[in-house]
This record gives sequence, C-alpha cells and structure tokens, in this order.
Amino acid sequence: MNRNVLLFAGMFALIAFVGFAQSWSVALTILNFCVISAIMALGVNIQWGYAGLFNVGIVGFTALGGLAAVLVSKPPVPEAWAAGGAGIGASIIVLGITIAAATIASRKMTGRWRKPAILVIVVAGFFATRAVFDPAVEAIEAIDPAKTGYLGGLGLPIILAWPVGGLLAAGVAWVIGKIALGLRSDYLAIATLGIAEIIIAVLKNEDWLARGVKNVAGLDRPVPREINLQQSDWFVSLADKIGADPVSFSSIFVKLSYAGLFAVVLLVILWLSERALHSPWGRMMRAIRDNRDAAEAMGKDVTKRHLQVFILGSAVVGIAGAMMTTMDGQFTPGTYNPLRYTFLIWVMVIVGGSGNNWGAVLGGFLIWFVWVEAEPAASWLMNLVTSGMYEGSALREHLIKSAPHMRLIVMGVILLLVLRFSPRGLIPEKGGRERPS
Repeated sequence: MNRNVLLFAGMFALIAFVGFAQSWSVALTILNFCVISAIMALGVNIQWGYAGLFNVGIVGFTALGGLAAVLVSKPPVPEAWAAGGAGIGASIIVLGITIAAATIASRKMTGRWRKPAILVIVVAGFFATRAVFDPAVEAIEAIDPAKTGYLGGLGLPIILAWPVGGLLAAGVAWVIGKIALGLRSDYLAIATLGIAEIIIAVLKNEDWLARGVKNVAGLDRPVPREINLQQSDWFVSLADKIGADPVSFSSIFVKLSYAGLFAVVLLVILWLSERALHSPWGRMMRAIRDNRDAAEAMGKDVTKRHLQVFILGSAVVGIAGAMMTTMDGQFTPGTYNPLRYTFLIWVMVIVGGSGNNWGAVLGGFLIWFVWVEAEPAASWLMNLVTSGMYEGSALREHLIKSAPHMRLIVMGVILLLVLRFSPRGLIPEKGGRERPS
C-alpha cells in the first residue's frame, strides 16, 4: 500500500482512538481544528514551499480572518453609527487625501523642498485625521460599553466571512508585499513580524472596531445550535432510533456538521493548490525559488510573482482564521499569540513536507493532534511515574504540575527527529531537491 495512504490512515486511526478512549465529542473537536490547521499549513506552504518566501506574521493574517467574522456576521449598532459613524468615515477620507497628496508630492516635486513638503503633508494629515477620528471613537465606545461599544457588523451569514477573511488578509499582504518584496528575504520576515504585531495591537486596543480585549461573543453559526436540535422532534426521533442521548448526540451532530463544511473548504483549497503547483505557473514559481538569478536572466518578473504567491498564501490563512473564529463562536484578540499561530504552523509545514501540499495537510493534522493530546498524555504518564510517591511529596507535585509543559518538549523532539531522519518531511516534495544552506 502507498506510504502516504498509510500515514493518513494512521492519523485518522489516532483520532478514532481518542473517540474510543476519551469521547467522540473530543475527537471531533480535534478533527475540526486539524482541518483548520491543515488549511493554514497549506497557505504557508504556498508561500514557502512554492516560492521560498519566509512569512513569520501568520498570526496577523489569522487575526484578520477572525476580524472578518465579526464585521460580517454581527448586526450593526445603530446608536454607535449615529454617534460616530460619520466621523470614522470622514477620518478615512482625510487619511486618503493625505496619502494621495504625499504620493503626488513625492512624484511631482524635485529639489531640496521635496522631502520637507512631504513631511509637512504627512504631519498635517496625521493631526487632521486624529482631530476627526478621536471624537468619533469616544462617542462610539460610550454607547453601552458593557454590551456593545463598537460599530458592529453587517448582519450577514457568518459563512460569508470566510472569503471576506481571505480578501482582508490578501489586501494587507498586498501592502506588505509592495513594501518588502524585492528586497532581501530578511526584510520580508521583519516586515511580516512587525505588521502582525501591529495588527494584534490594533485589535486589542481599538474597541470601536471589534470591542478590543472585551471580546465579541455569541457569533452566528453556519450549523444548528445544540439547544435547538434538542428541541426538534426530528432530531429527538433520530437520537432514539440510534439509541443515543439527545443532549450528547446534539454536540456530536454539530461538530460533524462543522467537519463537513470544513472538509469541503479543505478539499477545494487542496485541489486548487495541486492544480496551481503542477501548472506552468507552479513550475515557474519553483524555478524562481531554486534559482532566482537564473529566472531573472530568463526575463521573469520575480518580484511580481512573489507578490502573487504571497497574496494567495495569506488569503488562505485568512480564510482559516475566519473558520477558526466561527468554530470558537467568539473573537478574542488576546488569544492570538505567535507560538500557536506562527511557530506551530511552521512546524506543521516542515514536518509534513515543504513544497508538497499533501505533506502540509498531514503536518497540520499530526502536529495539532500532538499539541492537544500531549498534555493529557503527559498527565497520565506523570501520575503513573509518581504513583509510588506519597501524596505530600514536593517532587510529585512538581512533576504533575509540569505536565502541561510537555507539549513544548514533544514538539521539539518531533521536529528534531524529522529533521534528522527525514529532512524533507514525512511526505517530501516530488522531484524536489534540498535548498542550499
């Protein structure tokens, strides 16, 4: 049997084992987040595996996807719009005029007055924007801050937020790419890292946008709610037929519904990624990745192609970010940290196989599974190891309390083992070769 098939079969066997050993609700939750992680890994693989672009700002693009879920699904707050909506719109117009004026001055003016003129335009535009923006923000955030205190969204079905999240992330990626692409690769890493931190800081502090650290809970769902299922005659009848408790079965049914939706998105993105990878465009991207100078000598616009692939990969990450917020049912900017949404995604791509879409998917499943299950497995192991110690032992208490930190050790061990024994990943790139060090 094909080795890749065995790897995926083993992965699903592990998830099934969790279902039998713990609960099917836990197993399906892991499965759903595995699918979302696999989509994120695909987005990073498009950037790194196709073109060798080092993006360390994945957390920022994920957060933009989560923001899209709020802006699309939550209903608008009429009082907030009446209090400060016009001011926000006016500040955006003033900012746009400032950028346009600075751009025109940069292009049209020459001589020693060029830079001072641009500086004067930027400074004047900044103060003019803040003069309109600040009063509007104060008025919006004063509207019932315990419940709202923000403008709200469009009140549309949350599933529409998934493509919107991709578009939002793609727009920011275009801005970053215009600034950093074409320079040395380390500039792109610095730019993505800095922009990601700026995005998170804005989401935490601008309450008028998405309530900041107050969080936005009760997001819409693309699937039924458990309480509604439990009150539906057809669902209670279905639970009786299969001999299941309607309460526990409703949770499983909802998670299966999510799994179906997420699987469709994953398969569509995977199919498109495979088509792109094996197309002339994909072969050109790999040629640019392997030898940029040779590609430029053949007349290829490397910067333009890098911008394309950077936007595409970021859009995929944005879609996954919107899906994750949908699954959580709330938007919590404080939970976006680089360890979970940057480092872990990179481990998925490296372990699965950089340059291979199937490898990225496998890495997404495997690493997220290990990340979740490492803690309960470590707790079980520590309890077993310390079972012979007396209850008040300081060493026993220390070992048991240290169990949650085992996931970091396990991640490091997995990464080291893969890099040592399979440096190109569990499912290596077909026809690929080692990148020069």
